[in-house]
Amino acid sequence: MFSHSKIEQNVILMLVLILITVSIGGLVEIVPLYTVESTIERVEGVRPYTPLELRGRDIYIREGCYLCHSQQVRPFRDEVERYGHYSLAAESMYDHPFQWGSKRTGPDLARVGGKYSNEWHAAHMADPRSVVPESIMPAYGFMLDRPLEAADIAERLETNRAVGVPYSDEMIENAAADLEAQADPEADTDDLLARYPKAAVGDFDGNPALLSEMDAMVAYMQILGRMVDFTDVKPEDLRQ
Repeated sequence: MFSHSKIEQNVILMLVLILITVSIGGLVEIVPLYTVESTIERVEGVRPYTPLELRGRDIYIREGCYLCHSQQVRPFRDEVERYGHYSLAAESMYDHPFQWGSKRTGPDLARVGGKYSNEWHAAHMADPRSVVPESIMPAYGFMLDRPLEAADIAERLETNRAVGVPYSDEMIENAAADLEAQADPEADTDDLLARYPKAAVGDFDGNPALLSEMDAMVAYMQILGRMVDFTDVKPEDLRQ
């Protein structure tokens, strides 16, 4: 083979050998990824968002909530003691884009689902200081009166399916009906819950006569951290 002196004295030869070495290293790392369905370990319970939760997530992003709230509990003891089980990659596998965030002007929301009532969430969104006096969060009371725009909800599910979210034809076909049923306290939600286990159902904004943006936002808040039963997840040693 080539001696070191020849390689060091020939720039073109050195460049070619570097390219060959980098190419081999890249292939060794990349090719195996094409032999697995996913690099994310599957966790039982994780499902696509309901149509109403999905619209709530859209509003969450629209209003920039991710700028002040993270959705990622780090694997440190103080984090877990405050918020709950540390976040798993699989929990965000259907988020496009994911909402991990990096700043916490407000608390982490990864485990907020089921922690407070619908009434608390609606009051907090409408007038944060009515329930948390020291809060510096802006008020979003306008969402109580703003009808939820959902005429294109089936198309939204189809778009998410195009990027890998496993919405079935049945889910897309029933998207509009499922969206309305989830926020209707009088609706039959058996089919909805069969398609989307653990979805919170009922009136979310305190006004069953109006399907509002607040309904969607609270529905989204109430599912965060509730899909996975963490009693079935084997915990790893927490870093001190």
